[in-house]
Amino acid sequence: MDCAKAIGIVAKNGGRINDYEGVGKVTKGIPPLITVNTTAGTASEMTSFTIITDTKRHIKMAIVDPRITPDVAVNDPELMVSMPPALTAATGMDALTHAVEAYVSTMATPTTDAAAIKAIDLISKYLREAVAHGEDVRTRDMMAHAEYLAGIAFNNASLGYVHSMAHQLGGLYDLPHGVCNAILLPYVEMYNKQVCPERFADIAKAMGEKIEGLSPEEAADRAIDAIKKIASDIGIPSGLKELGAREEDLELLAEHAMQDVCRLTNPRELSKEDIIEIYRKAM
Repeated sequence: MDCAKAIGIVAKNGGRINDYEGVGKVTKGIPPLITVNTTAGTASEMTSFTIITDTKRHIKMAIVDPRITPDVAVNDPELMVSMPPALTAATGMDALTHAVEAYVSTMATPTTDAAAIKAIDLISKYLREAVAHGEDVRTRDMMAHAEYLAGIAFNNASLGYVHSMAHQLGGLYDLPHGVCNAILLPYVEMYNKQVCPERFADIAKAMGEKIEGLSPEEAADRAIDAIKKIASDIGIPSGLKELGAREEDLELLAEHAMQDVCRLTNPRELSKEDIIEIYRKAM
């Protein structure tokens, strides 16, 4: 789906796809596009985002423009029942990352909040079951709703440093995006929770955590723990080293992450040193 968007950009606008990296650089709409989704994760079937790997620079480029939004999106849970458990886990955690980052984004609105929180609620209830029993159509249906709602949220509120950092891991090492997001998510949010603990308290509640009587800071910690728990339960690797990430690459990864457009709506400004430290903790 991302490739179809990119082809449409170049077909109608000319040049090379690298010319359109960033936000709002597409001047002509793409040809009519109908997307049929077979995973419950990226939400590319309905968003104005496309992510394309630049194999020369070894980075994933984020291209964002409303002109590349598909005309029709089809989400049929019966097309998702054949997803293997590992792919179900990775794409489900991608959707959770979309919802969490959108909820704490500096561009969040009541509309995106509603979509993000419901997505978090559904993923918390159904992702484990989807991984364990992928043949269950109702579970797949609930995850399809969840990823679509998360897509609504981040398509309007954008994302944050989890995606900025995950894109670099995928570009340099050719790693699965959802797994990179899943590993990085709790470590980035440990930094972010310091500036918006109330938002993370809401996330904790949506994930089924009991937060009555807790301070916002304590409730925020419950949210981080719940994210780690769901990732562990569905078999996400415990650290980036398991994926082949190397300590000597962290500075380069951080430099590229600081150029990624998704960072712009992160609730907290991060320095290169902060990003390196997050990568290191996630190792």
